[in-house]
Amino acid sequence: MKEAMAATGIASATAPYWFVALPDRDLPEGGRLSRLRMRATRAGIAGDGERADSVVSYPSGRPWLLGSWPREQLVTASAGTRMLAVVGTSSATGAGLAARLKRVRTVADLEEALSGLHGSFHVAASLNGHGYLRGSASGARRVYRARIGGATVCADRARTLAWLLGTGPDTARLAASLASPQLPYPLSGAAMWTGVHLVPPGQALRLPPDGACRTTTWWQPPPAELPLHEGASHLREALRRAVSLRVRPGSTLAADLSGGMDSTSLCFLAAEAGASLVTATLHWDTAGNEDHHYARYAADQLPGAQPLVFSTADLPPCFAGLGRRHDPVEEPSVLLRDRARQQHVAGALRARGALLRLSGHGGDHALVPPATYLQGLLRRSPATALRHTAGFRARDRWPLWATARMLLRDGPYSAWLTEAADRLSEPAPHLAGPESWGPRPVLPAWASEQAEGHLSTLLRSAAEHAEPLAADPGRQSWIQQVQEAGRVAALLRDGTSLDGLPMDSPFCDDAVLEACLAVRPHEAGHPWSYKPLLAAAMAGLVPARLLARTTKDHCGPEWHDGLRTNRRLLAAWADTSHLVAAGVADETRLRRALLSPGLDGGGAPALENTLGAEEWLRDLAAHPTPAYLAHDPLEEHPLDPAAP
Repeated sequence: MKEAMAATGIASATAPYWFVALPDRDLPEGGRLSRLRMRATRAGIAGDGERADSVVSYPSGRPWLLGSWPREQLVTASAGTRMLAVVGTSSATGAGLAARLKRVRTVADLEEALSGLHGSFHVAASLNGHGYLRGSASGARRVYRARIGGATVCADRARTLAWLLGTGPDTARLAASLASPQLPYPLSGAAMWTGVHLVPPGQALRLPPDGACRTTTWWQPPPAELPLHEGASHLREALRRAVSLRVRPGSTLAADLSGGMDSTSLCFLAAEAGASLVTATLHWDTAGNEDHHYARYAADQLPGAQPLVFSTADLPPCFAGLGRRHDPVEEPSVLLRDRARQQHVAGALRARGALLRLSGHGGDHALVPPATYLQGLLRRSPATALRHTAGFRARDRWPLWATARMLLRDGPYSAWLTEAADRLSEPAPHLAGPESWGPRPVLPAWASEQAEGHLSTLLRSAAEHAEPLAADPGRQSWIQQVQEAGRVAALLRDGTSLDGLPMDSPFCDDAVLEACLAVRPHEAGHPWSYKPLLAAAMAGLVPARLLARTTKDHCGPEWHDGLRTNRRLLAAWADTSHLVAAGVADETRLRRALLSPGLDGGGAPALENTLGAEEWLRDLAAHPTPAYLAHDPLEEHPLDPAAP
């Protein structure tokens, strides 16, 4: 606990942080890599003095880590030719990390020595010439690799490596981004650029002195065996630590207060940790919407909090700003839906002194296991499984045939991936039970035959080589679900940093996710209660009225209104579609979909994925150089897209 109490991790600067990890060897001179090294070597304090463009060097003097990060988000320790770094929001301190490094002689000792650190962070090590790099198990902190100059170069952003390589988007990955509701493991979150590869969450990169690389598994999910009351105690402590890491004495902390259980719990934990809190509540106009009632009640119970409430009339419409180009994030996303709204809210929170904004994102993914847990439960406790199945069928109107298919199907993951490849253009039934290994990816009606061929090839290749995240389909689905939360958390963090108010997701800290995954799934997410695990964890801290809530609201009318408002712009996108130019969308069918949004060819999720991909390509064309690399006041010449 001493490390936790002393550590800091607030992202206080406005630009997104980034870093590159280089091997301890001579690399070719000239080109973008040399310019990047020169930038780091000549670095100094930037802007407000809290962010540094920096370099951490090997004992040889060559650069090891170079990039830009808030000062408090890098903790290092060294002893001779052994070096260890933790980058991100963590409980690590310099003295504590040095003590841990004393227990490390080889790469195999690292993870045991780091046990007990909590937060959301990268780990980098160089031990007598052997390198090691990994992100978080949740995927909220990611690692990518590429071969540059005959050696493996790593980064926390795929786009950095793509810029160094000078490569563009991979057409097959672009086609895959059109699928909904999500891509299965291991396709989800893969790098969008040719020549750049994701190190999957839960795996680490080992880098021997010869410049090669190999991956190794550093994380295993805990056994799902704790009863609800015991698991809730662990979750409470993990969430308490996660939130306290983001609380800086004397500084203002912003937090979403939607009225839902996830964000409300974070607000009460932040208040308990002594935060000077300003909260943001969006009051949707949808008839029967209850979010604002619960949010107002919660705000009244939060001592000293400054509640801000934004009505629909106060905010830009959904999809506002589609015509403005932005520096793109790592991959296409649905953030475009309410980007303008969130920028408006962020501005109001910043005006009240907030340096960081907490989001309840990830709570739905971590706290509620997919209903596919029923398949494993049927083998262990048939009576309990059948009772739970009846509850889900009554609540979600599962057809009998789909329910039986999920419960009784017992094929390997490879067969499920192959079947998914065969059914890409087959629409998912409107009412159906869950798939055994997770949601089946479906391409929209406007996807081209080329797109279907690309995604089919990716799925079949995965079927040949990929091992599932767990042998049990329900376990696999839950782990992928929490890693999907981490993937989106990274996009949220990077997408909000340039707005001047980074958004952080404590539910995506590894310790929080592990606390959830350790609970028996049929107790964590049964059909008769809403988030029973969180309700038990927050009992006595969050008012009982808020924990007893069983509803969840939406902003459907605002979504449709936003599309109608942007109808003319969508028509222009149909005329000049970058997706059509890339060969992954059919021009005629895409035009029909964009002029009748949400009503043709796949519904809202498919349309949002397509709009996200189209915007991402347009943003990339407008900003070929990442904004975090484009300007450097310390260099005579900025890093520009025309540089060799």
